[in-house]
Amino acid sequence: MQRQSRLKRELQLLSTEPPTGISCWQVDDNMEQLRAQVVGRSGSPYEGGVFSLEVAVPERYPFQPPRLLFLTPIYHPNIDTAGRICLDILKPPPEGAWRPALNLSSVLTSIQLLMNEPNPEDPLMADIAREYKYHRAAYTATAREWTEKHAKPRDTAFSTGQKRRSADQPEPAKKPRPGLQ
Repeated sequence: MQRQSRLKRELQLLSTEPPTGISCWQVDDNMEQLRAQVVGRSGSPYEGGVFSLEVAVPERYPFQPPRLLFLTPIYHPNIDTAGRICLDILKPPPEGAWRPALNLSSVLTSIQLLMNEPNPEDPLMADIAREYKYHRAAYTATAREWTEKHAKPRDTAFSTGQKRRSADQPEPAKKPRPGLQ
């Protein structure tokens, strides 16, 4: 019950006072399965990209860290092709730096900072880390290309004026019109 009330407070705070470029919400009223979006910061190769993440809240939260996974492909030394993230606060002690005082907002902000400042000394993707360290221009170009391809909202308006929706936003249910049932 304490976990539930804490999560409700955290989600409420994220909806009323979200950190810049971060949002998080429940999936189907399930407090254990959340979705989040992180917008790439200005000046980074991810600038303007909208990156979706899956957030799984364990039964022992806040004594265990949430598990986060990028759903949007990202070219980054600390995020692998399966979306797993190498970040010390996502690991419990003694290997990691998770503390119960941390919350979803601080975790998502840390991920946004990691996107801006990769840690090539602790990579999940060694080849990308090498490129980041020794061929920064090539890394930046590829990261921007992936951001354009996978994370930038596209205007796919057709003559009907409809826009393509994100996979995270289901099509709204159509209400039956009176007399057509």
